[in-house]
Amino acid sequence: MSIHENLLGGPPPTHLPDDPGPRELLASGAAPAEVAAEYPTSSLAWALLADDAFEAGRVVESYAYARTGYHRGLDSLRRNGWKGHGPVPFEHEPNRGFLRALHALARAAEAIGEHEEYERCSTFLKESSPTAAATLS
Repeated sequence: MSIHENLLGGPPPTHLPDDPGPRELLASGAAPAEVAAEYPTSSLAWALLADDAFEAGRVVESYAYARTGYHRGLDSLRRNGWKGHGPVPFEHEPNRGFLRALHALARAAEAIGEHEEYERCSTFLKESSPTAAATLS
């Protein structure tokens, strides 16, 4: 029996395909805005922009960046077989950009008083990846 086997018959984990371009550009010292401009579908670049804006006190800007990364990630998940629920493991590095954007969206939503969205995104993060929820919080 596999450690990831779902005995309840739920959907299998979604593993996004690897796109090393954004990670390599970030590792080379490029700013997240540069990476988002070159790779606009990269949830990771948008999540990093959201983090930078949040840390600088620009909460509404952080919310907008996080929402962009979240939606780019949803698009990618759907293209890769995700049916709207099921595990999105944080352990699979290509999934981390989406999960980071989801976390950033929850954080910014809470900061601007969007309590329902905060709860929805927090629950979605925990259900998608308990590891991401624990690691990113």
